[in-house]
Amino acid sequence: MVGRKKGMIHTMNIGFKDVWAVFFPKDFGEKYRYLGTSVWREDSKYYKALFPLVLALDYEAKPKWCPRWFLRFLHLFGSDNSIVRVRNRRLHNLENKLTKGIMFVDWKTKWSDYDLRISIYAPNHLQNLANDIERGFYSRGRQEELVEQIKAIDPNASIIWGSIERLEKQLEELENGK
Repeated sequence: MVGRKKGMIHTMNIGFKDVWAVFFPKDFGEKYRYLGTSVWREDSKYYKALFPLVLALDYEAKPKWCPRWFLRFLHLFGSDNSIVRVRNRRLHNLENKLTKGIMFVDWKTKWSDYDLRISIYAPNHLQNLANDIERGFYSRGRQEELVEQIKAIDPNASIIWGSIERLEKQLEELENGK
């Protein structure tokens, strides 16, 4: 396909497998692909952390009367199953109108495997949910790391979970005591 002034526009070659996935999604990633979700391993800790957010996004984005396969169809033929590419402007705009622009943009870890960053386009209450998931994921991961360090110094140490600061203080006292 050639654009008028921009040159070549590259779109995805839509095959039978892509259309089949619209009507018969094989996994969580395909089922909620219209939200922009990434491909996940369903046994990973990130999947378990992000699962409730995706369900909440789906609840807000999907109109009650609209079947999910139709939203996947619009996402495939309107956006090539991408959050940045537009294949057909009318279908893309219809998808955005139906889903109210709600989208799961990206998730990643930074600095360490428990420092989760989530990017979504959604109302404020869903943004708050994403922030709470990020904070909880960080807190649990950091506490596990600290407990591991404490147990390396003193295998019989009494651990009280719930506070990063308390565990950091306990680790510091053990390090200074030795």
